Amino acid sequence: MNSVSDLDSLSGESVVVIGGGFGGLSTACYLADAGADVTVLEKNEQLGGRASTLERDGFKFDMGPSWYLMPDVFEQFFEYFGRSPDDYYGLTRLDPHYRIFFKDGDQVDMVPDLDKNREVFESYEPGAADKFDDYLRKSKRNYEIGMEHFVYTDRPNLRDYIDLDVLRYSWGLSLIGSMQDHVENYFDHPKLQQIMQYTLVFLGGAPDNTPALYNLMSHVDFNMGVYYPDGGLAGVVEAIVELGEELGVEYHTDSPVTNISGLRGGFAVRTEDGREFLCDQVVSDADYAHTEQELLPERKRQYSEDYWESRTYAPSAYLLYLGVEGDVDELAHHTLVLPTEWDDHFETIFDDPAWPEDPAYYLCVPSKTDDSVAPEGHSNLFVLVPIAAGLEDTPELRESYRDLVLADIAENTGVDLRDRIVLEESFCVNDFASRYNSTQGTALGLAHTLTQTALLRPGHASKKVDGLYFTGSFTTPGIGVPMCLISGQLTAEKMAEDAR
Repeated sequence: MNSVSDLDSLSGESVVVIGGGFGGLSTACYLADAGADVTVLEKNEQLGGRASTLERDGFKFDMGPSWYLMPDVFEQFFEYFGRSPDDYYGLTRLDPHYRIFFKDGDQVDMVPDLDKNREVFESYEPGAADKFDDYLRKSKRNYEIGMEHFVYTDRPNLRDYIDLDVLRYSWGLSLIGSMQDHVENYFDHPKLQQIMQYTLVFLGGAPDNTPALYNLMSHVDFNMGVYYPDGGLAGVVEAIVELGEELGVEYHTDSPVTNISGLRGGFAVRTEDGREFLCDQVVSDADYAHTEQELLPERKRQYSEDYWESRTYAPSAYLLYLGVEGDVDELAHHTLVLPTEWDDHFETIFDDPAWPEDPAYYLCVPSKTDDSVAPEGHSNLFVLVPIAAGLEDTPELRESYRDLVLADIAENTGVDLRDRIVLEESFCVNDFASRYNSTQGTALGLAHTLTQTALLRPGHASKKVDGLYFTGSFTTPGIGVPMCLISGQLTAEKMAEDAR
């Protein structure tokens, strides 16, 4: 277990946390446990940030993250507070982990049984089973070293890397090159490359711009497994909120923040309804760019508008939440539909922004595992198509794209949903921007590109405002629910270090 640095110096401090996403909820727990007086202000009507819930007519949808990966991170988080995830929710390991439909008619399942996965790899390419073993050995090593020495340990400055221990641990890690280069060293078949790279969607990158180090996600996928928590990701949000309440955290929903003024020992945080919260320190889990550009005066901003415009953002998403009559037997709990060649899809996200004409997309059917998320005789289904952040989003574009996506699902999975939909909601670029104050409507934050990883991401502590801190997906360690949980620890540790 990675130990958490001493946080005793935060005892007695009053802290306002802006934003109730996983980063904010995690930070609040660490601070409260250390003896701080913590108040969380959440803009929306429910806690969880992008892990919001849509409930309507007996259907319950996880609106954002839906994959429970890296169970060790959740275990370590709760263990710090003397608890366990199973004090709050149960877990079901999915089998298959996920199903893939390739658009040439091919279909494969990735399952908990590694020998069966080896057989799948060997069927595509002679010798690929052994290469699969080699790849996972490398991935496991990268995960174990990377998590302990680079994820749970924040290294915000270049000098933090000029250290014999760091160099020793770095030896042999995949720190140079892209995921595309790395995967090509092991597998020639494009479908095997895609299987090893699909997790890049969750990191907000493309094969040619994501560091090879993220091959560690294959260890997460194949060795650690894919799970479903009781109640979906909403159940995990409820668990962390409950933990926070046990530790003394106070939560306020429907409380959009409009202004941060002051500095360490004398902050005032104002909300849209005119309330003012006085505190010693402030943590923002809101969108980093929104916090700086909208909540602070220009003289207190670390980064210019040009800086934020020059960043590479993780994709936004076109989402359809569908309540459907009957079963969808052809689909697994997690299903991926991938073009045989997917370079064009990534180009429409990062190089030449456009609505993809031949999209790669993800289907989630939690009712396969959880009867409580849909009325009897119905299926709960959502469709997620990654699209470029900042893309034009109009009702007309959504309607035409809806038709394209539903036809694509029918053609490539054999499931025609069009005459069976009893409930339908869409969510897209404009909704991410308005609901989450998300820069360019990104669904995830800053992409994990070669120039936006580790110390090249914005820091946890403001360089301009003493006592103002940041947590969540824009800073280290980065994108994803487990990473945001860890960011809460890193932010609390930085605050304690500064207080000392």
